Amino acid sequence: MFVSFWPKILLLACGMLVATTVQAEIPKETRDALKLDRSATPRQLYDALVKRYKDPAQGAGRGSHAKYWEPIPFSKYLDPESFYKPPSTVKEVASREQCVKCHADESPVWVNAWKKSAHANLDRIRRLTPNDATFYKKTKLEEVESNLRSLGKLGASEQLKEVGCIDCHVDVNAKKRADHRTDLRMPTADVCATCHLQEFAERESERDTLTWPKDQWPKGRPSHALDYQANVETTTWAGMQQREIAEGCTMCHQNQTKCDGCHTRHEFSVVEARKPQACAMCHSGIDHNNWENYQLSKHGTNVATRGDSWNWNVPLAEAFSKGGQTAPTCQTCHMEYQGRYSHNMVRKVRWANYPRNAGIAENIKSEWSGKRLEAWVKTCTNCHSETLSRSYLELMDKGTFQALALYQEANKVVQKLYDEKLLPGQITNRPAPPPPDVEGLGQFYSFFLAKGNNPALVEFVELNMGENQLPKTHVALAHVNPGNWSYSDGYEQLNFMYTQIMDEDVKIREMVALKERVARLETTKRTSLLDTDSSTTLASLGGLGGAMLAAGGVAVVGWRRRDKATR
Repeated sequence: MFVSFWPKILLLACGMLVATTVQAEIPKETRDALKLDRSATPRQLYDALVKRYKDPAQGAGRGSHAKYWEPIPFSKYLDPESFYKPPSTVKEVASREQCVKCHADESPVWVNAWKKSAHANLDRIRRLTPNDATFYKKTKLEEVESNLRSLGKLGASEQLKEVGCIDCHVDVNAKKRADHRTDLRMPTADVCATCHLQEFAERESERDTLTWPKDQWPKGRPSHALDYQANVETTTWAGMQQREIAEGCTMCHQNQTKCDGCHTRHEFSVVEARKPQACAMCHSGIDHNNWENYQLSKHGTNVATRGDSWNWNVPLAEAFSKGGQTAPTCQTCHMEYQGRYSHNMVRKVRWANYPRNAGIAENIKSEWSGKRLEAWVKTCTNCHSETLSRSYLELMDKGTFQALALYQEANKVVQKLYDEKLLPGQITNRPAPPPPDVEGLGQFYSFFLAKGNNPALVEFVELNMGENQLPKTHVALAHVNPGNWSYSDGYEQLNFMYTQIMDEDVKIREMVALKERVARLETTKRTSLLDTDSSTTLASLGGLGGAMLAAGGVAVVGWRRRDKATR
């Protein structure tokens, strides 16, 4: 009895330890929002997180503009919770083994990727020894099994044999066979949370830890946790008739709905997700070219030239100490907070990428921003001295303010043209944008919904300046790419657009002045000589004719005198 008693106590203690550990990394703001304390079980945490995650009032689903847009067939892969339905044409009822056998022929890359994954090789994880860089996965597997026991999906002494097709696409450890027509689901983030509760909770904590001092942006935005909500709540996106173009935005704004944006299915490799290239698909392009700037910085070139010699299998927390890493990646900078790493990537956000957005710049000198700045200093001192770190962060802030000032000056010029209704076609040929967008200067819809003189060219330049080139300048500063904030791009492009705006302002106002002068001339008594309907004009023409005859007579007399003198 003594022998059998202690293993049970030890098992219970381990379960409590895991339950506590699950929430140890979760920010207090999230525990408070969910009304949970540290003693909550994995089941309680999971239920609270998923309830909020699936609540339309908390950002799930089609959003407040739903009546303006309809999904296309591909939408079911971007928001499966809202749009995915099992295929009605596939009638097979398949076992675990049959799933693998069939898809080895139908979609072999899926199966090959899965066979390489940790999901398909749980026994190999159990055999790991402490001298293996991936030994941490053994503890992670024990945590996963503890989560499943708390959820009632695994017996008290049962081990998870594998994570196969049915576990993700039907239910974890619940069915031996699956009917394609009724059972299949497209996994959403909460499905991954069934096992990976800690990571899901960390990601969801972005909703709670990013709160703007004066509510300049909605709570939790921008973040991966609410990026789909940010997408569907964009009036331009909802109002576009070109749905296939619009879904280009959604393909990046899907981290809220799924996890495979970073962890490519079906291998779900953590090594891949730790490399900066994993971020490149979305964090690139004209208004958030983070990848391009990082890649061309000294940090990025170090990764490109030396990264093959690093051990990417070690956890992020050990990347520098045990992995041989000698330069930061996106992950080591943005997933780190106060020396710890998690799936919350917004705890140090200050500028949020877009300096022109209302109120963002005024935050930078606030106490709120100061605390986040100190967290960045700590991050930077992994590689640099505190003096260098502070001086560069100061350079980044001041450089951003200088670029912002140039944009704001140009914005005032275009705003004045708009307010005075002087933009080309503004009165005669400016159709309203499609709902739910509303008319306004330099609105985001101008990039996608141009019609007639909406927007005017000078207005489009102003929008491009503030929405694209200004963020690019800031992003280059933030990612230490000097050419791209000074000359190659960034400020040089801002200055070019500033010049275009100033030129257009002069041309527009000169044209207005000319039109006003012509209008005044046409309304006076001395109107056009060809206006034959005017009696005044006829009199003028008569007078003019008499003068011309007199002048002609004088000329003839003079000619005769000169001719006579020459004879």
